[in-house]
Amino acid sequence: MTVTITPAVLQDIAELRQLYFDVYGHGYPVPLGSDPAEMRRLIADPHTHWLVARPDGGGDLAGSVVVQTDPGTRIGKLVGLAVHPAQRQGGLAGRLTGAVCADALATGSVDSIYATVRVVTEGPQHVVVRNGFRPLGLMPNAVEVAGCESLALFARYADGVLDRREAVPCVPEPIAPLLAAAEEASGIAYAAVRPIEAAGTGLFSGPAVPATTAMEIVTARSFVRRRFLELFPDPAGRFFPLHSPNAILTPEDGTFEVYADLDPAARSCSLIAVHPYPAAMAHALEPLMAAVTRTGADYVETLLPLSDTAGLSAFLAAGFVPSALYPAMRRIDDRFHDYVVLSRTNRQIDFRTTAVSSLVQPYLTAYLRAWTATYLPLHEVVS
Repeated sequence: MTVTITPAVLQDIAELRQLYFDVYGHGYPVPLGSDPAEMRRLIADPHTHWLVARPDGGGDLAGSVVVQTDPGTRIGKLVGLAVHPAQRQGGLAGRLTGAVCADALATGSVDSIYATVRVVTEGPQHVVVRNGFRPLGLMPNAVEVAGCESLALFARYADGVLDRREAVPCVPEPIAPLLAAAEEASGIAYAAVRPIEAAGTGLFSGPAVPATTAMEIVTARSFVRRRFLELFPDPAGRFFPLHSPNAILTPEDGTFEVYADLDPAARSCSLIAVHPYPAAMAHALEPLMAAVTRTGADYVETLLPLSDTAGLSAFLAAGFVPSALYPAMRRIDDRFHDYVVLSRTNRQIDFRTTAVSSLVQPYLTAYLRAWTATYLPLHEVVS
């Protein structure tokens, strides 16, 4: 059966909701597949590219895909790729992916597009790679879809972007396995980066506090947004593309404020920024994680520049594990800077049902090595 791919229109919303239900059931955690108001907003948004596939001659929608872009950071995200079960095996997922990425990149306002791909099967991993995406990492327990699932990170770049990356001379030693995996899986050179010993606990603002310590959560979205912009007026201090905070986590004494994007449906949390600086919360990671868990999220991630040795060291010492690397993520003038995704999960990690293809295998190896070094020190096992 042949199909025609066209931009989504408001009249497609009812069929789109049915399509996402047919593909995912009630478990799809993204509003664009279920929330009519959000779907209307995205279809009308000039920075969102939404394509649908309809069988020639009429009939129900055969597929859908979206690229949301952030004009300020020049980054896009591939989301919502869905092909009706009756239309699979014909290459439609690849056609939709190629078409929507070409559409977004043709504007000249996007430097890269990333995708977080479910790894319940290998198929989606190969679909994005065939469309120019590079594998960049693995985030275990990152989302709740049909149970707790892991995601793989991929990115596709506009021409010339990777040639203008800013060099990083050294990184904390626990980051080194991730760089080696990126070089093996994506062909991006990191051999010249020197691993160094991570900074010591002098970075932290106090001794570790127990998980039972009180941690307040403010979830008034408009207030959170206003205060976030007040404390981080410089975009450099709040770089977390396509995420905005909807919560503040802070101890009773107010020594720090953590700005987070809490997603109860996906049971995940992104730490977007810490005031006054990332290391300020390192000693209070346990009560912070306990507070996040009470909201229903048990996966926490953060994003830091590869060059931020102090910030990386603080999160590494607080039990975060290097999960993914995003080369050339941020544009400053005419140069591009690499970023690292660090994550921590409170649920047991189980890779038995994870379909990790050879594309992502180096990142699984690197993650296991880093997790073991963090949570299973060999000297403690031997003793």
